[in-house]
Amino acid sequence: MKKTLVIIWLIVLLGAIGALFWYNELQYQLPTPIPQNYKAVNPGELIKLNAKLKTNGTKPLFLHFFNPVCPCSRFNIKMFKSLVAQYGQKVNFVIVVISDRTYTAKEVQDKFDLDIPVTFDQSIALACGVYSTPQVALIDNKGKLYYRGNYNISRYCTDEKTNYAQQAINGLLDNNKKLFFSKLALTSYGCRLANCNY
Repeated sequence: MKKTLVIIWLIVLLGAIGALFWYNELQYQLPTPIPQNYKAVNPGELIKLNAKLKTNGTKPLFLHFFNPVCPCSRFNIKMFKSLVAQYGQKVNFVIVVISDRTYTAKEVQDKFDLDIPVTFDQSIALACGVYSTPQVALIDNKGKLYYRGNYNISRYCTDEKTNYAQQAINGLLDNNKKLFFSKLALTSYGCRLANCNY
């Protein structure tokens, strides 16, 4: 009888662990739920940013929306760093931290091992129509949204074959006004923003 109870207890425990694992995996494989009062921001719209973030008229602005506790954001660090290394001379990169925890700019820069601007202004997400992390908002040198979407379709945003962020940078730098992105590029996946009030 004792042995049977131990076996049943182990089966229940393993089942609970399996269910928790599947729930955590599944939530990142499904699109991020769209907030109830969400207002889409379309390519070509002028993005109102504070003076510190305005484009200087010569370089586009790449906003990287990042949440340090989001698994997708953490796995995406390597890809973001590779984009900064490749395009840092042609594009201004800024990390936009969206989190309900408090961090310093230095803590975030240390996570990336990059000395680039970090902002904690959550209104930027609203201005760009972003409601999950990691996400990209690429703004042209006239302050208009060129691309808002995913880095790629991989669960951890690391698939280089479908690197939408890089495609967007190349398209903008080549002045390609007819670049087409699939639904997978534009549907948000990842972690819902903390305190997302649309």
